[in-house]
Amino acid sequence: MTDSNMMCDLETGVCGVAGEDPMQVIDLNQVETKVTLYYVTDPICSHCWALEPVLNRFIQEYGPYFDLKIVMGGLLPSWKDFSDGGNGIQKPADVAGHWKEVGKQSRMPIDGSLWHTNPVLSSYPPSRVFKVIQSKHEGREGDFLRSAREAVFVSNLNIGEEEVLITIVDQLGLDGRQIVEEAELESAQDLLDEDFRVSARLGVRGFPSLVMVNEENKGVKVVGAKALDTYVQALQQIIPHPVTPKLRPGLSRLLKSGHKLFAKEIEVMYGLAEDKVEAFIDSELPKGEYRVQHIMNELYVEKLG
Repeated sequence: MTDSNMMCDLETGVCGVAGEDPMQVIDLNQVETKVTLYYVTDPICSHCWALEPVLNRFIQEYGPYFDLKIVMGGLLPSWKDFSDGGNGIQKPADVAGHWKEVGKQSRMPIDGSLWHTNPVLSSYPPSRVFKVIQSKHEGREGDFLRSAREAVFVSNLNIGEEEVLITIVDQLGLDGRQIVEEAELESAQDLLDEDFRVSARLGVRGFPSLVMVNEENKGVKVVGAKALDTYVQALQQIIPHPVTPKLRPGLSRLLKSGHKLFAKEIEVMYGLAEDKVEAFIDSELPKGEYRVQHIMNELYVEKLG
């Protein structure tokens, strides 16, 4: 190192550049390219429910690289003129078989019999509730989406119904009736319409879709429920330096009050074999603070109290 202003100073005890501040704050961390991750989804999208284990691990390990923005896609405006020919779905009862197949393949429990008895007529009501919570209680919208999915897929509840939505929001510690009433206002539909415009601008035509966009407006779109490596590789394509996963949280931190955590989610998060999950739960969680139960032949754990 050479500099014409270098000198040795007896008072400061420094041999270096003259006049340099003796105490400085420095940051040696590499400046990160920040990415926006748009997750385009819908409360009644079965493949989105199937993606939960992989998506949650991706967020836990690679979340520092991106800002997550959940966007409602509008899967079911109504049953008028609705058609999903690829899955043979023309009417509500046709959904039950498709959901059953997704649940069997993914091992994320899905009942689906409500499509025969009390079908969801539109996914817009829970989507508008999501948008109201997102606008008024930022940070809680993800909790609502998870609760709504547990309600419709596992508990077989019609999340298009007002009273069901009120109960879900109340259980989050928010004012369910007020929020659900706000979700019926034109302003709530305006918020939802803005999500539809974002989705269209991103070129999304199916759910789930993850669109990662960097600061240079270059992005990668991944459509459908894919393996973890697919999302990591997509992220790496738009970040100029190697991405590395952070440590995953312990099970006690992952387990949220009021939510169930299913065996498949634990397996994917911690790289466990199916037959090792129960022993892992026992080793990780304090006795008397949780319970393990089964539903639709799948194990789940939830906090007590």
